[in-house]
Amino acid sequence: MAKELNGDLGKLILRVSTGGLLIFHGIAKLVHGHEPVRHMLAVNNLPDYLWLGVPIGEIIAPLCLLLGIFTRLSSVIVAFTMFMTIYMTSKIGAVTTFSQTGGLTGEMNLLYLLGALALLFLGAGKYSVYRGNKGLFL
Repeated sequence: MAKELNGDLGKLILRVSTGGLLIFHGIAKLVHGHEPVRHMLAVNNLPDYLWLGVPIGEIIAPLCLLLGIFTRLSSVIVAFTMFMTIYMTSKIGAVTTFSQTGGLTGEMNLLYLLGALALLFLGAGKYSVYRGNKGLFL
């Protein structure tokens, strides 16, 4: 029983840290605009309308992670969003260079990506709003 409780608490902490912290980035983009995202899309020769994925990948999906609603599907969306941010910033060398503090400049994107992938395989756990049927994306 203690092992199950620890696992469920760990999943809750992972959901809150991944979804709860990522949502602030999406809110900041809503408040300050999506022009930097549109610029990065233009630099990478990607269609301008792809900026619409940012509210989905940085607000809606993280909110679902936070609440434990469609956790596996939401984690796929967050992971894809983070993969795209890594792809778009890698062309300007912003992922693999070292910052002044010694970490990779793209480490935050990698942490969100890896947290989302962990949630994809682990699921929401006991402490979630919606547990669904135990299918792959619920």
